[in-house]
Amino acid sequence: MRVRPALALILALAGGRAEAAEPALIGPRPFHLVDGMKPGSLQDRLKACATDRTYVAKQFSVSHRGAPLQFPEHTREGVLAAARMGAGIIECDVAFTRDRQLVCRHAQCDLHTTTDILARPELAAKCTMPFAPADAATGRKASAKCCTSDLTLSEFKALKPKMDAADPEATTLSAYMNATPRWRTDLYADGATLMSHREYIALVKSLGRRFTPELKAPEVPMPFEGTYTQDRYAQQLIDEYREAGISPDDVFPQSFQLRDVLYWLAKEPAFGRQAVFLDDRDERVPGFDPMRPETWRPGMAALRDQGVRILAPPLWMLVTTDAENRIVPSAYARAARAAGLDLMAWSLERSGPLKDGGGPYYRSVRPAIDRDGDMLTLLDVLHREVGVRGVFSDWPATTTFYANCVGAE
Repeated sequence: MRVRPALALILALAGGRAEAAEPALIGPRPFHLVDGMKPGSLQDRLKACATDRTYVAKQFSVSHRGAPLQFPEHTREGVLAAARMGAGIIECDVAFTRDRQLVCRHAQCDLHTTTDILARPELAAKCTMPFAPADAATGRKASAKCCTSDLTLSEFKALKPKMDAADPEATTLSAYMNATPRWRTDLYADGATLMSHREYIALVKSLGRRFTPELKAPEVPMPFEGTYTQDRYAQQLIDEYREAGISPDDVFPQSFQLRDVLYWLAKEPAFGRQAVFLDDRDERVPGFDPMRPETWRPGMAALRDQGVRILAPPLWMLVTTDAENRIVPSAYARAARAAGLDLMAWSLERSGPLKDGGGPYYRSVRPAIDRDGDMLTLLDVLHREVGVRGVFSDWPATTTFYANCVGAE
């Protein structure tokens, strides 16, 4: 098979799956982070690794929504960037359209922040909630709500993606839409293209990488329009991999809803055995505390007894700091591993510069961080001490670099 030079891919068939063998193109950012680390043995090891080395794709490096630090999320261009940076597993968050087609979108109702729908009057008219400007006199924030289920697949594909952002203080539509954080960029938004779930499968298959689709929780009443049930939605996701001839071993279906994971385990066990239970109970369950096992319902052993094999919480739940402000595994992380659960973590380079505290993903280790280079220290603890099997990142080059340096798979 002759491969396009622009992709520079060398593909070999292995167990029915194409393996990407070309070098990963990680660019300057990982080295910038190494240079900015606190002096010490880890910085020395990573600096030594940076010399005369070829980097390759690693499953430890999981693409979170493509490469949304700089590319609009869940776009073809973001997926290609993630693959070039060596992400071994690439994510598509899955939502459904009005005509019940599956598409890649972080939330069912995020089109007003991730696309140009509000600037398209014929499509904006279909939104669940139209744009309303902020009103300082009443304290009202600017708002809108546009959902994939408001549109057909063809209407969805007509939209142009943009960086995920909106200004709640905006009094005009243009100001509301033009709100990309300064630490991201709009440089690669022009010409980016949205994807259906089937298009994502075909693209990732052609790149020789593995899949991690996340079944997004519906934001409309289910059954949708009376007949489209949650189970049908969960089954449709799996069906599209089977139809494309994808091995279950190459798919890591995810959900924040335990019921979806249990459905896959019961109805599609070949896929369910690699299903990922995304744990956001810190946001949903009053009193949940990753340091207090009595607040975990169900607990780690109960999850394992139900068949869950992979647990994926946010970064901060897996780590804390000790008396000397060193990053160490949390009680949650230790309990999960003791129960026999594999762990994944999300999401590196997602919530802003570490010199400003790093945002919500770093809340449990703020005493230990004051520079972006500290994310490599965190990554090292997640790998060596917590034992995660993979880390989702908004810029997969960083996790690819680290995985190559320390020998992670």
